[in-house]
Amino acid sequence: MNKVIGLIFSAVFGLSSCANAEMKESDKFTDKFMDMNDGMNLDTATLGAGCFWCVEAVFQELKGVQSVQSGYAGGFVKNPSYKEVCNGTTGHAEVAQIVYDADVLKFEEILEVFWKTHDPTTLNRQGNDTGTQYRSSIFYHNDEQKEKAEFYLKQIDESGAYPDPIVTTIEELTEFYVAEDYHQDYFKNNSSQPYCTFVIQPKLEKFRKAFSQNLK
Repeated sequence: MNKVIGLIFSAVFGLSSCANAEMKESDKFTDKFMDMNDGMNLDTATLGAGCFWCVEAVFQELKGVQSVQSGYAGGFVKNPSYKEVCNGTTGHAEVAQIVYDADVLKFEEILEVFWKTHDPTTLNRQGNDTGTQYRSSIFYHNDEQKEKAEFYLKQIDESGAYPDPIVTTIEELTEFYVAEDYHQDYFKNNSSQPYCTFVIQPKLEKFRKAFSQNLK
């Protein structure tokens, strides 16, 4: 499965890059990059792939990632609490918001890690975590991210990489709410906690093996 996904990204990455080069003059995404004093081209991706502790732990180790914040997106309640989100009454998904150097890491590569490190075919569930807050989701920040997410989702789905259809939602990011402080750097601060030991650690080990050349 992972090999098939990797081949899809490798096969079309060059084509999509060429297409983007042709579109640069006509398509302006004013919020694509944040100007920083150190000259880095920073961009942001927001992804839901089950418990945000897992997603955060994975992307914190990826080369080019500058910061990861756990939070909530996709709901209809302002400033939701973790308890409210867990009750499934706010419409939010647990997400990780990833700020990365676009000169080092491309959005396509982030999508590849995203699809390879969770099961996008289980509706509103990852493992024993169930509910709409655990849905597989890509919250796009601009039209370019939307187009790429839709393109790669279609390619992977049609390739048969997964035995079941992909149920990842592609949603516009309207609001992102940072989760409570104790959720930030959760794995780093709680590595001996049972959920970290039995769920996050095995996921990290698989990620490190599959993406050994892409780690910090």
